[in-house]
Amino acid sequence: MQIETIDRSTRNLLTSSVRQEFKTGLELFLRFDDCVFLIETNEKQLDEKLRNYFSSFVIDARNPDIVVTAHEAPALSLCLDLTEKQPDPGKHKIKEEFAEIEGGRVVRKRLTGMVFIFGNGDNLAVGPCIENDNQVINFINNRYIEWRLNQGGVLGHAAGVSLNGRGIALAGFSGMGKSTLALRILGLGADFASNDRLIVQAWGEKINMYGVAKHPRINPGTILNNKDVEAIIPENQRQIYQKLTPNELWMLEHKYDALIHKYYGKGRFILHSIMNALVILNWKQGGGKAKFNQINITERMDLLPAFMKETGLFYHAKNGRKISSPSFEDYIDILSRCDVFEITGGADFDQAAHFCREYLTGAGKENKE
Repeated sequence: MQIETIDRSTRNLLTSSVRQEFKTGLELFLRFDDCVFLIETNEKQLDEKLRNYFSSFVIDARNPDIVVTAHEAPALSLCLDLTEKQPDPGKHKIKEEFAEIEGGRVVRKRLTGMVFIFGNGDNLAVGPCIENDNQVINFINNRYIEWRLNQGGVLGHAAGVSLNGRGIALAGFSGMGKSTLALRILGLGADFASNDRLIVQAWGEKINMYGVAKHPRINPGTILNNKDVEAIIPENQRQIYQKLTPNELWMLEHKYDALIHKYYGKGRFILHSIMNALVILNWKQGGGKAKFNQINITERMDLLPAFMKETGLFYHAKNGRKISSPSFEDYIDILSRCDVFEITGGADFDQAAHFCREYLTGAGKENKE
């Protein structure tokens, strides 16, 4: 299928032509906290993949807040003037290109040929969706992030856990093990709130944290050291990983999805909690004994980048208005409402998990509903 060059005023022609050629007939309703999604697809295999992934959030409903259509199709040839998305700091490969069109944006993934169109409530994914279902999942989750941010939250780069109405955000610089620690805390009875993104919003002297329906993607080292999820890796592959040194496992980048409902049970993936504390991982492998220090975030501005997160290419502000990125001061204003801890020294996930669980069951800062 070839789409001729369009100007900004004809974005509807682009989405309507896709929907006409690749008609949807399958419906999936999801509830992310207080936001209801309708996901329409045209292939049973894609519908089944999404149902399995979002199992914890499937509902019977009508009157959705957000509609997303996902169309299994050959990669489109877009005759649009696309701009390359420059890599994030520390990255080198250009993965996406995009065009601004009236009321929204078109994004094309260069490697897979997947195309995403969104803005003004019109959300569409088209291309080899079954083969790239992870990109469809991310697109759905990004629509929820956008919805939350447009209500006044700010985006945090953190995992989240909750127990008895109290919550902790887990942040850290790249490779520190946020997901690994979150799963260890789940093993001690907490619920999972989010894997890598949190929307945080001030609520008086408290903070609400809203998670994203993205399951942890974990490395072999995490799996080998956590009996709750060890079945993710087939036995023959597990034996290969077991021959690696701890440092080799730490550095290995091969991700597996740890589906919360499958390995920890139904009802353990929540998306909303009061955020009582932020724990920032600033440790290293082989760094000796782990040390836990409560800090004043206004005096440790160097740690803020571990939590701050740009909204990225898949965020389009409400009514097309560009909302400026939150500043250091915006983050400090919110985080001053909770306790902040830094964990230094050596990476000790068991000790850190028990520290977090004790905090969740203890006094801490009075920040209850």
